[in-house]
Amino acid sequence: MNGGAPTSPRTVDQVFRDFMGRRGGMIKALTTDVDEFYQQCDPDKENLCLYGFPTEQWEVNLPAEEVPPEVPEPTLGINFARDGMHEKDWLSLVAVHSDAWLLSVAFYFGARFGFDKADRKRLFNMINDLPTILEVVSGAARKQSKERSSVTHQNSSNKTKSNSKMTKHSKVQRVDDDEEVDEDEDEDEHSDTLCGACGENYASDEFWICCDICERWFHGKCVKITPARAEHIKQYKCPSCSNKRPRP
Repeated sequence: MNGGAPTSPRTVDQVFRDFMGRRGGMIKALTTDVDEFYQQCDPDKENLCLYGFPTEQWEVNLPAEEVPPEVPEPTLGINFARDGMHEKDWLSLVAVHSDAWLLSVAFYFGARFGFDKADRKRLFNMINDLPTILEVVSGAARKQSKERSSVTHQNSSNKTKSNSKMTKHSKVQRVDDDEEVDEDEDEDEHSDTLCGACGENYASDEFWICCDICERWFHGKCVKITPARAEHIKQYKCPSCSNKRPRP
């Protein structure tokens, strides 16, 4: 058993598609096909594994006989715990082990095909943008999605010109003296913002300031403005706007 290894996934996108197919199959087993999956995990049988395939299919089967196997093997013996736990807890346990297996297979391919640091990071970020199988099975993914939608809707309805962008004086938007907008939401909202001086992307761990004239954003270090100094600036003009002479 090789877990349905693709013939030659050699790019990040190909490995990610392989990951998505396997993940989709295992989610089916633990959600829509859960009754069939439960029946196949008979504790009276030998060590059984849950395999996910790139075709979004799943299979409960014995582990591979060859050593070492073609790709990393799933956790053995998932069937033995079936009748000794509450079904929900057992499915969550299988989901955790399935998440670990998916990561091991993806990064096995990454190592096998010589992904460099940038490719490995890109692959991980693509995977990390998805909810885990455990989050899907437990319902946490739906809850998080609803919470994000609620926050987005609330923020959109309450936006004004002054708080629709990054704050002038820190990386965290201040709505009032006692309330702060979540830093992660702020980072997502402004991830495409570029510094008007150096052209680099917005980073949440750096101080930024906005020009009140042209409304472009700048790293504080690029325009030589510190957070302490910014607190005393009522209207900030960037170097370009400061050098502009008024028309006669």
